[in-house]
Amino acid sequence: MKYLLNINILGRNHNFALLFWGQSVSFIGGMITSVALPYQIYHQTQSTLMVGLLSLAQLIPLLFTALIGGVLADRHHRIKLLLIAEFFLAIGCLLLAYNAFLPKPHIWVLFVISSLASALMGLHRPAMDSIRQQIVDKADYPAAGALIMSIISLNMIIGPAAGGLIISHYGLVVTYLIDFSTFIVSFICICNMRNVPNPKRNRDESSLASLKSGLKYAFSRQELMGTYYVDFIAMVFGMPNALFPAIAQSFGGVKTLGLLYSAPALGALMISLFSGWTKHIKKQGAAIAAAAALWGVSIVFFGLSSHLWPALLFLSFAGAFDAISGIFRSIMWNETIPNELRGRLAGIEMISYLSGPKLGDTESGLVAAAFGVTFSIISGGAMCILGVIGCCYFMPKFWRYYSSDIYK
Repeated sequence: MKYLLNINILGRNHNFALLFWGQSVSFIGGMITSVALPYQIYHQTQSTLMVGLLSLAQLIPLLFTALIGGVLADRHHRIKLLLIAEFFLAIGCLLLAYNAFLPKPHIWVLFVISSLASALMGLHRPAMDSIRQQIVDKADYPAAGALIMSIISLNMIIGPAAGGLIISHYGLVVTYLIDFSTFIVSFICICNMRNVPNPKRNRDESSLASLKSGLKYAFSRQELMGTYYVDFIAMVFGMPNALFPAIAQSFGGVKTLGLLYSAPALGALMISLFSGWTKHIKKQGAAIAAAAALWGVSIVFFGLSSHLWPALLFLSFAGAFDAISGIFRSIMWNETIPNELRGRLAGIEMISYLSGPKLGDTESGLVAAAFGVTFSIISGGAMCILGVIGCCYFMPKFWRYYSSDIYK
């Protein structure tokens, strides 16, 4: 039993339980909308290019607001920042529902609201990550990280499937209104959190100076930069999601597409449910590197698979290793980053783990167009392994990082 997911923290930490359940509900709403938006664009335009441009429209504003959001999270009350961001995100869902209700919905509205929502997430996520560090005891970092990974994995399995069913049975208007309702739940949970203090900060420091100090701290800590680089390399070279529609054709058609998308999340969920062992691992840098390298190995074997079930098995292995890396990255970040800098570093982390998959889609698509789908997958997995080895060689402090604290 000691290796199972530890949920005791939800019973003894009222603030963390409220944040966890509120964000879990709103996350599944976001996953439902993440299916609805590209569906609506493709349904109206019949253009895969327009669907691809949606990802670009969401990425660009995030690159700017994630850094700004990190500064704001270290200078202002983080509960208020969460409430402001979620209020406007909920309004965005209402506008999407109204646009879908029109006889001829406007495509430009989808792009504008998606871009603004992405910008708001750049303000939302650093505040949420830094609040978590404030309200969770250091000894509970592994349990909290595993719980968060488990609910993300579960929602990544349930959310897209639920989104497809809701769209097919009730339409887009109801779909967007359901996402709106999840923000109400999250808003109520956040409002009931108590005794979360303002972050400590230098009152004389300007916003620009605050951002520079956050970047300076990040680049001064080799172990931190190692976590960013390893994850970025793994996502850019070893993330073949953009190739799933083409791969599905060789495995029986569109009916297998959902299985390909769900397999990594299923592997991540299984690891999260049996994550009690993570609290005993002290060499967290080595654990992150090993997990990222094994992600690459799994992707190579996925590329070599000529049948559906082996392919799904190796994708689930990849998701499991990604979850292990994510758990230990979260522990390292919370252990090594002072809370007065946590928001700014969360902004940097956000750019790393969100831009990597977007760039990975581009990389895998270009290589597949030039050399074929199989070569793109296998070469990407191999590059991931080599990239991780390079990071460990050139950043020895990351590889040798050791947590001196013993979790009880």
